[in-house]
Amino acid sequence: MLPQTRLGKTDLYISRLGLGTVKLGRNQGVKFPEAFALPSDAEARELLSLARDLGINLLDTAPAYGVSEERLGGLLRGERKEWIICSKAGESFDGIESHFDFSPEALRKSLERSLRQLRTDFVDILLIHSDGNDNDIIHRDQVLHTLAQFKREGWIRAFGMSTKTLPGGLLCAREADVVMTTYDPELDADRQLLDECAAQNTGVLLKKIFNSGHLLNQPQTQNKSPRAAIEQQMQLIFSHKAVNSAIIGTLNCQHLRDNVVCALGALIA
Repeated sequence: MLPQTRLGKTDLYISRLGLGTVKLGRNQGVKFPEAFALPSDAEARELLSLARDLGINLLDTAPAYGVSEERLGGLLRGERKEWIICSKAGESFDGIESHFDFSPEALRKSLERSLRQLRTDFVDILLIHSDGNDNDIIHRDQVLHTLAQFKREGWIRAFGMSTKTLPGGLLCAREADVVMTTYDPELDADRQLLDECAAQNTGVLLKKIFNSGHLLNQPQTQNKSPRAAIEQQMQLIFSHKAVNSAIIGTLNCQHLRDNVVCALGALIA
């Protein structure tokens, strides 16, 4: 089973892999290499049950993931205490395109809707779903202050941002509990951000570790087997001590098992 680790300076203990749930709720306007159908409730329950058996306790969702939150609310009935739920605010999806609103009022309404749909009294981790203008969102809209207020009120246990820029990530590392980011060890900016997170003891969640399913089509992996490519990627992403967990999104139970095996190998090495 996957080990757990403390998420930065929070009191949350999360599995080293988390399960992304966009594919439970949205298959339009996504960037995956192949089209897919949303799973049935039975298929989704099988996936969640396997994830739990493998030691995964972290679920990543968002209002922008279509009906993901709503479905999780039903699928996790009676099991809420067994999961750490990470959701987001700031972006919504109307079935055709995304809309962004980072005002305090919009963020509060988004959180209230997430709580209703997830059928829970609190969200463990709430992240700002950035539109790419990280600095403006943090300075102009004061989003981290808004989320800090939600935390003081007891609606969330930890907060941060799903960042898209180095300056935004650095600000978040210094002012929030969690940074969600991509990580390429060959990029100076990525290493700088994770170094700052380590210095600040800020939690790190990695996203898009397989480049939204395009990893096997990249030059550095084209001559490798899928298993070898996954193993190599796991070794790379867990090479930095700041990384607490990496989010993987799959509907395939065997893929999930394989990812966990590869992660365990990387963590032991």
